[in-house]
Amino acid sequence: MQLVAHYKLWLAALALAILVSCSPAQKTTDIQMFSGNTMGTYYVVKFIHDVEIDHVKLQQQVDADLELVNDLMSTYRPQSELMRFNAYKGSEPFVLSEPTRTVITEAIRIGKQTNGVLDVTVGPLVELWGFGAQGRIEQAPEQSQIDAVQPYIGIEKLTLTALGLTKSTPNLAVDLSTIAKGYGVDRVADILEQAGIQNYLVEIGGEMRIKGAKPEQPWRIAIEKPETAERSVQRVIAPGDMGVATSGDYRNYFEQDGVRFSHLINPHTGRPIQNRIVSTTVFHPSCMTADGYATALNIMDDEQEALDFANKHQIAALLVVKTDDGYIELVSEMFKPYITEQ
Repeated sequence: MQLVAHYKLWLAALALAILVSCSPAQKTTDIQMFSGNTMGTYYVVKFIHDVEIDHVKLQQQVDADLELVNDLMSTYRPQSELMRFNAYKGSEPFVLSEPTRTVITEAIRIGKQTNGVLDVTVGPLVELWGFGAQGRIEQAPEQSQIDAVQPYIGIEKLTLTALGLTKSTPNLAVDLSTIAKGYGVDRVADILEQAGIQNYLVEIGGEMRIKGAKPEQPWRIAIEKPETAERSVQRVIAPGDMGVATSGDYRNYFEQDGVRFSHLINPHTGRPIQNRIVSTTVFHPSCMTADGYATALNIMDDEQEALDFANKHQIAALLVVKTDDGYIELVSEMFKPYITEQ
């Protein structure tokens, strides 16, 4: 079950440590929990509910819904809806399910808003650099190989209408790894709310949706310090009722001749990012949207461009930037209240 086995996997699994404690007792005033595997990583659901609830039935519903997302959007399942679209060579619109249409719509919106920085057509480049379903590589591709793939890259080559999704070149392939995991989080949160649960924390491999509070205090998260050799906390924050997503380049990469190549690919250059932004955390009511923005800000050419974009579009973002003297934090205007309220 791998939707994003390489794409942000280790970062997502570790970037946001959940600071909660759970009692094994199933009292309605305690934090209750269940967990499982999905999308090539783990998921955790923690909640408080003042009415007895059937945990088995609730988890079965969550598992079934996440399995549906995988069946629709996984690049690791040849018969998924997304992979069938990628294999499609016709010129007529490809009819999409409503969930896939929702994710594609948001991906195109953010892609155009960021002038193609977030680009879900970047899949062929992700594969070329060894971060996709085809597995790792040991040497960076030649520039000629990158140039051969570039004509198939570009969010403007996708068109979504009421009839379906079309691509202007038959070799174009979509990879929703940068946004679909956040969508999965939102789906699980919706299931909890439909069950009447109003105090919860949902996490899939590091991406989260949080609502309400745990007993006597808010849900808090720890943003990991972007170190490759150790695990430490950069900052602890209470997001409130928000989706939370983090993107970074310090876990999923390979090295060649002393050069580190990250899994985050700049679609304009066709190469892994070379900026000083090592981690970006975004808060947004939709985890899907937070997921997309976190990736886009991390890929932008430099930290000033990312910060200016976040301020212009009123995005709550925290950037961790590497300097000669260590790391510094840059925060957008919308993120500042989360810092001052600690």
